[in-house]
Amino acid sequence: MITKIETIELPAFNAAGITVRTINRDGQSRKDMMALWTHFMSGNLLQQIKDRVNDDIYCFYTDYESDYTGYYTALLGCKVNATADMPEGFSGISVAAGKYQVYSLAGKFPENVRLAWQEIWESDAERAYSADFDLYKAGAKTFEETEVKIYLAVK
Repeated sequence: MITKIETIELPAFNAAGITVRTINRDGQSRKDMMALWTHFMSGNLLQQIKDRVNDDIYCFYTDYESDYTGYYTALLGCKVNATADMPEGFSGISVAAGKYQVYSLAGKFPENVRLAWQEIWESDAERAYSADFDLYKAGAKTFEETEVKIYLAVK
């Protein structure tokens, strides 16, 4: 499912969106993430986020309890210029500058994302467990053709 991996340095940036605390056990994260996405898309929440950089959607994974087997916080939203003046129910985060492995995905969305994360969990990547994220590029012709990249914070 992963077609290309490159390592890059990213500058610090801000993001805003809605969150859920979840765990990758017994299908819990899948249920929680589906509910988060449903709420975000059905409520047209992207349009409520002020000062967004563009219409790309991001899903951030932060506040790791330990590693990918423990609890973490997922924030679904977008990059913003500032996290002030957010609507009620939204959260903001600051993502520190750092080194990331960038995974370009092949296959049909959304199954390609689940398969790519399983591949990452089984890899020997030296993860930083600071802030990993998926980038869903705006403007896909169809839902299944959504371009996705995974950014994995590494040491």
